[in-house]
Amino acid sequence: MANIVNLDRVAKGYGPVGQLLTEVSAGLDEADRVGVVGLNGAGKSTLLRMLARVEEPDSGRVTHRRDLRVSMLAQSVDFDPALTVRSLVLGTFDKEHEWAGQFDIREILDGLGMRGLGLDQPVGPMSGGERRRIALASLLVHPSDLLILDEPTNHLDIAGVNWLAEWLNKSWRGALAVVTHDRWFLDAVCDHIWEVADQQVRAYEGGFAAWTLARAERERVAFVKESRRQNLLRKEIAWLRRGAPARTSKPKFRIDAANALIADVPPPRDEVTLAKLATARLGRQVYDLEDVTVHAGPKLILDNVTWHVGPGDRIAILGANGAGKSTLLRLLVRGHTDGLTVGKTVKPAFLSQELGELPLSKRLLEAVEEVAKRVRLGDRELSAAQLAEVFGFTERRVWTPVADLSGGERRRLQLLRLLATEPNVLILDEPTNDLDTDTLASLEDLLDTWPGTMIVASHDRYLVERVCDQVYALLGDGKLRHLPGGVDEYLSLVDTPVEPVAKPAKRGVDSRQAKKDLARVERSLSKLADREARLHAEMAENATDYGKVASLDAALRDLAQERAALEEEWLTLAEDIGA
Repeated sequence: MANIVNLDRVAKGYGPVGQLLTEVSAGLDEADRVGVVGLNGAGKSTLLRMLARVEEPDSGRVTHRRDLRVSMLAQSVDFDPALTVRSLVLGTFDKEHEWAGQFDIREILDGLGMRGLGLDQPVGPMSGGERRRIALASLLVHPSDLLILDEPTNHLDIAGVNWLAEWLNKSWRGALAVVTHDRWFLDAVCDHIWEVADQQVRAYEGGFAAWTLARAERERVAFVKESRRQNLLRKEIAWLRRGAPARTSKPKFRIDAANALIADVPPPRDEVTLAKLATARLGRQVYDLEDVTVHAGPKLILDNVTWHVGPGDRIAILGANGAGKSTLLRLLVRGHTDGLTVGKTVKPAFLSQELGELPLSKRLLEAVEEVAKRVRLGDRELSAAQLAEVFGFTERRVWTPVADLSGGERRRLQLLRLLATEPNVLILDEPTNDLDTDTLASLEDLLDTWPGTMIVASHDRYLVERVCDQVYALLGDGKLRHLPGGVDEYLSLVDTPVEPVAKPAKRGVDSRQAKKDLARVERSLSKLADREARLHAEMAENATDYGKVASLDAALRDLAQERAALEEEWLTLAEDIGA
């Protein structure tokens, strides 16, 4: 592999921010695919800008191979508002036949939704997300030796992120350096990870999962070393007190395989305990939608939708941008619409995509204590300062004015204040926006032990698969579809678009009555699932009482027969109405 970029003892800092990088040496080969990770403000974007040589280091040097072609997507995109999509993306192709006949260019335009934007439209009136897709497309249609991407997945939905990963793996032949908080994307695309921390850059082989294992091993070794040091200090003190040398032993440590790191780690969630706690806090009813229809302006979002959300449910809502995910979440938060019943004990907390509710005049800790000074999360009670520490705010940082926080830090504070209200229903709209990978891991760790109902709209596949147990999708046809196959099933449906026009009901079938019967069966299946969960919980509680376990097992078998009959009825009704 030929080397194309070298950083030699590079240092960089900024006045008010301070030193970001010190004595950093690293290199890129012509086929490397590097994901850059680190806390917000650690210097990831600065490192990318120096790799591209759009910014010079304070000391040290950055060298490029002669005639190296570099393309870079920056975090902020600044276009002349009068320019059109065509001129920005296809500027070097003078005539339409020069690009329309090239499959790879048409694939990029379709994959990033350029056709939907209209090639001859000026970019001035377009949203930030649309402009970002245009900037990304303009890079991908032109070959280069090094592609540098700073948060390329921002404003892409799950299908868009999946397409970009597949395209980079299949079609991109050069080197790649990418900063992104999307951990699934890092694992799918990158073969090396650069971790920016403590003014240094540490290199690891493999994607995000491999880096996580390597970091866990590094921290284990550090813990062992610190434990040894502490033991030696204690023995030294004991020797000084006794006046005689102490005997010491030198235990040896080794790792047989990466799996040894997680051999004794329990599953992320104790689902039975959480379900019991959620039921105790919420009762049996959370949200029930019965034949609900919702429009956003002229656009149909929900068309006679029936949906049950129960205590302890952890639900992800998927859909393209503009499909109505935020509209659905706000409908639940408001709680006032025909056909929606909200449980009497429901105490929701809503994380919106905006940051306007933060008190900019206060310091960070004051902004948390304004909500609560002590917080109980699951089985843990934390002070406001301890909760802030969980979200990555150091003891010094908690006294920073909110107005001086970065976008990612404000998002963390927003989540922190939300949890401090001790809700029993969390409704999260794109919670991973602007959060770094370490903060996301801390958030997921908190959500693992959070005993309540959670509904999340997100394009972050890693988060969806990590913290949610059920997946629903809005596909633009007015239905809210349950997807037992999760994200993979959603992607298969997006690849084969759902026909928005319903099939005609069979002749002689009362379509309206059949729909009502179908909704009745779905409610019965949902209630039956609740009963099964309770029976499983009782079996766990009475594991040593064999008589009790036998009776509970018999009850479960009866429920299984009942479920089979209901499922058969559901299939018949669905076929009758063409669902």
